[in-house]
Amino acid sequence: MSNVLFDVPGPKARLRHQILAVVGVIGVAGIVGFIGYRFYDSGQFAPKMWEWLQYTTIQEQLAERILATLKAFALGAVMAMLFGAILAAGKLSEHAIWRGPATVIVEVFRAIPLLIMIFFFYFGLPAIDIKMSQFTAVVVGLTLYNGSVLAEVFRAGIMSLPRGQTEAAYALGMRKTQVMVLVLLPQALRVMLPTIVSQLVVLLKDTALGFIINYKELLDYAKYLGGQGQFGRPLVPVTLVVAAIYVTMCLLLTWLAVTLEKRNRRDKKLTPIDTKALDDVAIPAASQSM
Repeated sequence: MSNVLFDVPGPKARLRHQILAVVGVIGVAGIVGFIGYRFYDSGQFAPKMWEWLQYTTIQEQLAERILATLKAFALGAVMAMLFGAILAAGKLSEHAIWRGPATVIVEVFRAIPLLIMIFFFYFGLPAIDIKMSQFTAVVVGLTLYNGSVLAEVFRAGIMSLPRGQTEAAYALGMRKTQVMVLVLLPQALRVMLPTIVSQLVVLLKDTALGFIINYKELLDYAKYLGGQGQFGRPLVPVTLVVAAIYVTMCLLLTWLAVTLEKRNRRDKKLTPIDTKALDDVAIPAASQSM
């Protein structure tokens, strides 16, 4: 018999769970329906409120803001992953001179709200004659905050691997860098990928904080369009469209991650070329240690 942490639900418990699930779905559908009705009753779905979508200029500017959002996300994601990898290596170091500062940096930047960092970089640094553009302030804030979070993700992923693999690699004569790159990281990436993707989705949504300093991204343009009197101040329609765009971008990012994860599962076994690469590294290292 398989061991479980709780009793298997019986027929009455399963029926009760199904009833509660149905009641919950009906309740959520009722709330959504009520909100939709109130929007309809207040004229938010009237054709006049959606006329702004027909203008070519607005469509082009909306596309430019989407590109600006993706630009900040792409650079911020790359820099955050590099920054996180460096900090994770520092925290895993056996030398306190690297481990101490890396730990302090991770704990400090992970605790400071991203909005405060963006404010500080854009409005605070000019007080000491250091000026940053709006784009730079957003990217630096995204890099420091998300890089600190990813550093813990990388460290936890590497530490979750069995210690025996590290000891076996050292027994073959590999150096610490070779063990990390050839043995630990390829396996840890499979473990860390879902969490990394989740953090990248957070990073993508956090680009919206750039509108606080008037960075010309998607939410900033939504704020501008929502206040236009010539279109009837379509704040709700603009918000719905922008929300749908963000959801679409996040879903595409998740789809890309799932595709990469499936490919990694297919390539989980080492190919003959990979095995030969490990032998080429391990045999010379072992002969030098002898």
